[in-house]
Amino acid sequence: MDNRSEVRAFLSSRRAKVSPEQVGIPAYGSRRVAGLRRGEVAALAGVSVEYYTRLERGNLAGASDGVLDAIARALRLDDTETAHLHHLARAAGRPAARPRREKAPEIRPAIRRMLDSMTGVPAFLRNHRFDILAGNALGLALYAPMVTASPARPVNSMRFMFLDPHAQAFYAQWPQVARSAVAALRTAAARHPDDRQLMNLIGELSMRSEPFRGWWAAQDVYVHRHGTKRYSHPAIGELELAFEVLELAGDDNLTVVTYSAEPGTPSGDGLELLATWAATSRDHSGQGALAGRGDGGVPDVRLT
Repeated sequence: MDNRSEVRAFLSSRRAKVSPEQVGIPAYGSRRVAGLRRGEVAALAGVSVEYYTRLERGNLAGASDGVLDAIARALRLDDTETAHLHHLARAAGRPAARPRREKAPEIRPAIRRMLDSMTGVPAFLRNHRFDILAGNALGLALYAPMVTASPARPVNSMRFMFLDPHAQAFYAQWPQVARSAVAALRTAAARHPDDRQLMNLIGELSMRSEPFRGWWAAQDVYVHRHGTKRYSHPAIGELELAFEVLELAGDDNLTVVTYSAEPGTPSGDGLELLATWAATSRDHSGQGALAGRGDGGVPDVRLT
């Protein structure tokens, strides 16, 4: 991605979302632009119109943290959007680097043991490209439609979300989940502008998925931290699960995601049924590896 183009699109899209009334500016007569004018943003941020215009045209190099924070306040950016603006500025200040192919991270045995010890909750490990690198038995059972969709490894949740015809049935709130996924991918792209595999993934999804293209153009950013998701599992039925995203401080770009449900609720009972189904599927599969069958069976395979 071109940094200057990303900056232009992001700042202009955020400016268009703020009305004069929201920031206490009287609106007289007709306005030719949606949202605020550049001069109004400059006045709110305490910088000259010329300087703000230069920034919005894509030249963030040299902008101080104080100026970036002032612009964020003027545009009413939330914490995630403000962090995204700072990431874009840091990328603008670096010498141009050749995109690089990063090596697959080594998953420490302790991390695999930790995942396996989480017997009561689905859990998996992913990287910043949303590759699913490892998971416990319940996690693989929950995401069986994704894991069995393709023999390619590692499994990528973004490719499944936008390119697999079964994804919209699996995610009970697909439009909402998919849009937030695009916003999370944009956040990752700003943090890793030199990651060739990540840029290739974005290019592939842009070419092959019309919904992805539309939501990518919206310039929204999002960070997965916690929340709830609803699934329509092919073997279990409806599940509404709370998720927690746990970044591993000692392992760059690796994140553990866990899912849970209140015991005694329909979804809590569904997780217990999922565990039974997972064990039964493995017992009936002989050697246990069901990847590629497409029947929702639980794969007993390594994801990397």
